[in-house]
Amino acid sequence: MKAATKRSVVVGVFEDRSKAQKCVEELRNAGFREDQIGVAGRDGDATSTSTATTDKGSKAAAGAATGVAAGAGIGAMWALGIAAGMLPAIGPVIAGGIFASILASAAGAGAAGGLLGALVGLGIPEDEANYYHSEFEAGRTIVTVKANGRYDEASAIVTRYGGYNQQSAATSTASSATSASSATKTGAKVEVHEEQLHAHKQPVRTGEVRVRKEVVTENKTIEVPVNREEVVIERHNVAGGKTKGGTVRAGEEIRIPVSEEQVHLEKETVVTGEVKIGKRTVPGTEKVTGTVRKEQVKVDTEGNANVRADSNTETVGKRR
Repeated sequence: MKAATKRSVVVGVFEDRSKAQKCVEELRNAGFREDQIGVAGRDGDATSTSTATTDKGSKAAAGAATGVAAGAGIGAMWALGIAAGMLPAIGPVIAGGIFASILASAAGAGAAGGLLGALVGLGIPEDEANYYHSEFEAGRTIVTVKANGRYDEASAIVTRYGGYNQQSAATSTASSATSASSATKTGAKVEVHEEQLHAHKQPVRTGEVRVRKEVVTENKTIEVPVNREEVVIERHNVAGGKTKGGTVRAGEEIRIPVSEEQVHLEKETVVTGEVKIGKRTVPGTEKVTGTVRKEQVKVDTEGNANVRADSNTETVGKRR
């Protein structure tokens, strides 16, 4: 929100009071003091001053409320709810900061200008002050900041929370009028949308196969040929009974060693085969169902207006 000439006071108009409150909170966090910030807005819960009387009790109540508005800090003002009471010339309001001080002074001096006079007192040109006063009368909240060399910073904060001034509002209105005029000349276009389904595939783990080896014990018998020695004794008679002589004696012996082959088993691990493990992709088809929305164009007509539309456009006639 830029001003036409460099000024020291930023003005913001807010349609949403809560956004005005957040704007004020950020201004305070940015280092702007409460005596630099002004807030004024209608209190929808208060009673209108159009029925106010001039009796002493009513005047006392109005004066007391004005004092509360002037004395309360902005933070306290928001926290209280916030009905500052009956302020002369501007009706039931919430007010805080520098606005409350100016309005209280104006009330004490018997001034009838109310908010309008307060704005002019801040250095706002009278034509702009009248614009902001009319916005206030329409139920909007007014926030002012005496920026003291920080105009751009304060203006950026006000704009960020939806605040506008007379210049930005006029620019927005002119832009909207230009767009509407252009649409009238060239023909307005209405985009028709619909939702579409797009399927995305991703691998998910559905199971696993484990391949392992186990050791199985079994008995095997093999036949191994072996050799062993046996002693063969043959006795032969000597013909004629002749001897070579000698004596007969006992205890004579001959030792003949006898041997045989023994079998010893040895085990050897050998490869008898192999198992190959792999995966293959098996194609398949799955049906996926989803709900989508789409826009349809409907044309409402009144009176004897004739509309030529294609088969995709539904025309609803209204006769007076």
